[in-house]
Amino acid sequence: MAYATVEELEAYLGATVARATLLLTRASRDVDRALLCAVYDVDDPDVQAALRDATCEQVAGNLDSGDTTGSGAAPPTSGFSIGKVSVQRGGQGAGGSAAQASKIGPLWPQAWAVLQQAGLTGHGPQTW
Repeated sequence: MAYATVEELEAYLGATVARATLLLTRASRDVDRALLCAVYDVDDPDVQAALRDATCEQVAGNLDSGDTTGSGAAPPTSGFSIGKVSVQRGGQGAGGSAAQASKIGPLWPQAWAVLQQAGLTGHGPQTW
């Protein structure tokens, strides 16, 4: 289940988003990965707002990087050659673009910042 609705995402971004349900589901999964060991009150409205906003920021980061499916795949490269000179644009090397390198774990910096400011990050494994 996604942490934000399509309506919340579109209000947050100020635009209609293609594949919004898919993007929200995948972004919520990314948020879950980042919070794997976190302990928090799921009924706390502030926590719910942080999860929603972080999910929307994750979708925004994905879209800004050219990832229109939320899969994490780098957009295809494009380029041209003239004689012996070849110019490439897009992903770098084996596995990602420079933008992908700026992620904090599975999250874009703005999504991480939302969770961090809400006190949801920095939790290690706990035993009871």
